[in-house]
Amino acid sequence: MKFRIETQSDYTEAYKSSIEQPEQFWEEIASHYSWRKKWTKALEWNFTDPDIKWFRDGQLNITENCLDRHLATRGSKTALIWEPNDPKEKSLRFTYNELHAQVCKMANVLKNLGVKKGDRVCIYLPMIPELSFAVLACARIGAVHSVVFAGFSAHSVADRINDSQCSFVITSDGLNRGAKQIPVKAVVDEALESCSSVMKVLVVNRLNWPVQMHDGIDVWYHEEIEKVNADCPAETMDSEDMLFILYTSGSTGKPKGVVHTCGGYMVYAGYSFANVFQYNENEIYWCTADIGWVTGHTYILYGPLLQGATSLMFEGVPTFPDPGRLWQVIDKHAVNIFYTAPTAIRSLMASGVDHVLAYSLHSLRVLGSVGEPINEEAWHWYHTHVGKGKCPVVDTWWQTETGGIMISALAGISELKPAHAGLPLPGIQPCLVDAEGNEISGNDVEGYLCVKFPWPSMIRTTYGDHERCRINYFATYKNMYFTGDGARRESNGMYRIIGRVDDVINVSGHRFGTAEIENAINQNKKVVESAVVGYPHDIKGQGIYAYVILSDMNLATNQTRDEIIESVVAEIGRIAKPDKIQFVSGLPKTRSGKIMRRILRKVAEGEIGSLGDTTTLLDPLVVDEIIKGRL
Repeated sequence: MKFRIETQSDYTEAYKSSIEQPEQFWEEIASHYSWRKKWTKALEWNFTDPDIKWFRDGQLNITENCLDRHLATRGSKTALIWEPNDPKEKSLRFTYNELHAQVCKMANVLKNLGVKKGDRVCIYLPMIPELSFAVLACARIGAVHSVVFAGFSAHSVADRINDSQCSFVITSDGLNRGAKQIPVKAVVDEALESCSSVMKVLVVNRLNWPVQMHDGIDVWYHEEIEKVNADCPAETMDSEDMLFILYTSGSTGKPKGVVHTCGGYMVYAGYSFANVFQYNENEIYWCTADIGWVTGHTYILYGPLLQGATSLMFEGVPTFPDPGRLWQVIDKHAVNIFYTAPTAIRSLMASGVDHVLAYSLHSLRVLGSVGEPINEEAWHWYHTHVGKGKCPVVDTWWQTETGGIMISALAGISELKPAHAGLPLPGIQPCLVDAEGNEISGNDVEGYLCVKFPWPSMIRTTYGDHERCRINYFATYKNMYFTGDGARRESNGMYRIIGRVDDVINVSGHRFGTAEIENAINQNKKVVESAVVGYPHDIKGQGIYAYVILSDMNLATNQTRDEIIESVVAEIGRIAKPDKIQFVSGLPKTRSGKIMRRILRKVAEGEIGSLGDTTTLLDPLVVDEIIKGRL
């Protein structure tokens, strides 16, 4: 079986083979990687417990596949380009030789600090080269990395450190993000006031800021790196050893730590990157995500490096210093493949087309979209103005839990249809089911999106709480992984993702549980109760609409709104702040006390004429009041 699909007939053959003989298919794909010891069995699985094991007894180290195996033939090739937040600051380039050396040095620093195989390391860093060194250094020595987006609050950082019992933290003095400067080390210091497991904090000097360094705990990276060399043999890892934990929001208030393992994740990350983007040697590939999200894990670092690609890493934001920044970077580095989020596209659309037309963008060959379904208007704008009508747009559907892209066009090979993810990748067996879990056959149908056979990079557990993994993903429909999304399968077999069917809001591609935001709102002493729903937002895809009951309606002021927003920012981070806060005297509840979010969602969306029967509510009149006060 060819690793790289190059034609539609290649895809048809690969997909057929992957369904008829899935274990043999993945064994052939896995054989393209370097293994220290070959597996004894390709797959053991059941979706009841769940228990999934790929490439049983296989031994490897993912960083040998990302770095070492390229050194003989690609040692002098650029592996990583770093573009800073400030366009006046110099960008940096690291060859595969140089990246290998930096990763080994960082790994030796971690070992000197006492980091061992199996230890959990929290990485709370801006998008600087040391973030990529840290992730790969953990993988090299067998430590489990848990990257936390450097925009989350101290409370959120502490939650994640405590849940995974991290022994070590890697952070920086501060960060630049657009016009903002954030005191990153101070956030970690606050978080550690409620964390007893952390023994050492490694601090990267990014901005030369004065920070408080605690004796016996805090150490400077630039001082520690002087004590080590660039020789660090990679730890032998079992295929099912943990590679990383990445926290994602669910329908309850507590974030869940999604666990991915070494072998299967490696096999799928490299395979999906090569085929979706159709990467060619010497091309420049740029994914604009933050490494704090799974997109950054799989498609800034692991996927591209596994394929010997040149990957660009960006510290800034799309609109700083002006809305032409992304296009300026593309021209500056002659980017060939560009992968970003619909949120970024919509915000740049709103800034006008002149910012795009000021740049040639002639180097672009492939465009990609990630994080949420892209709407047709944004798709056409992206295709026409950024891709000049000649670049295929791969609209990728996947999740933190899936580890890699599951449904997507393959660039330049597959049929494209705006707002449609496309066909499943080889090895992926999606299906649609009805509310009872019966599979819906044929095309031109709609249902709940599930996957009925395991794939190598799928979630193995939620850290420290396997039952939560079972209930969230495997208990809803028997013998299936439930994605939590609704979808439509069109007449040509292409999938269109409709959106979440649980209490999760997708804001700019980032998922937040409604309970998580409600918990934060309820921290305010003036708040009695709250209910949060998503509503359509022109830029972010979904905005956050909060209905809030106060202890006294005389407190319903803009000051209280600001205080509530501050509570959310303090608990979760600025990216989760509500867009609209409506003060109400009551919420629509059933007689058993359940909040009818369906009604609140309809009101927030402005679909007041389709609320359905409200007579069964405990107090139907509260709905009229909510409609009258709608923002």
